[in-house]
Amino acid sequence: MDYARMRAIAEDLLAYAERLEGAWTVEIGPSGPILAMARPSKRHHGTVHRIRDQLDAQLPATHPAYICANGPEIEHPEIGRMRHPDALVIPEDVLDEEGLAVDATRVLAVVEIVSPSNPDNDYGQKLTEYAAMGIAHYLIVDPRTGTIQVHSDPCGDRYRSKDPYIYGDSVPFGAWTVETSAFRRYGKAGDDKAGTDVG
Repeated sequence: MDYARMRAIAEDLLAYAERLEGAWTVEIGPSGPILAMARPSKRHHGTVHRIRDQLDAQLPATHPAYICANGPEIEHPEIGRMRHPDALVIPEDVLDEEGLAVDATRVLAVVEIVSPSNPDNDYGQKLTEYAAMGIAHYLIVDPRTGTIQVHSDPCGDRYRSKDPYIYGDSVPFGAWTVETSAFRRYGKAGDDKAGTDVG
């Protein structure tokens, strides 16, 4: 199925999801359009919030007119993918454009917080796809283990550079630094209802 047809199906799914209860996301992965209920935990949201705040404080000095946003999907029609990262660094004016998704060529960096229900998505498919989209920097934060990976220098469908860190480190991420001492790990069963977010 070509990307235009998959994109049309994705838009129909989003229109359908607007009539459903709860929060839903639509992505286009290897098997085509996917509709999934997004139920990230409070700790997931807390980590995204801390990263966004830190990057937004640094971006005016390194990349004026850029922001760290969450919400918009990114797409790359040539590889037939549309993804919904937890956060992304983009020019602020992109949010004023018509349409559903941001062109991947305008995305400087993406952030994913690993979901307990689907960790392979962030370490596998999205790692390959973000590199193939040419996104320069990819930060993976894993509250299950308290670990962090910074991927950079995309080449084809892989990143040439991978740097590991742990919670508590000052993490170099592109032109910025992410302080992780306030990040919280997912708790034991019952402590942190992680839900079934698509991560």
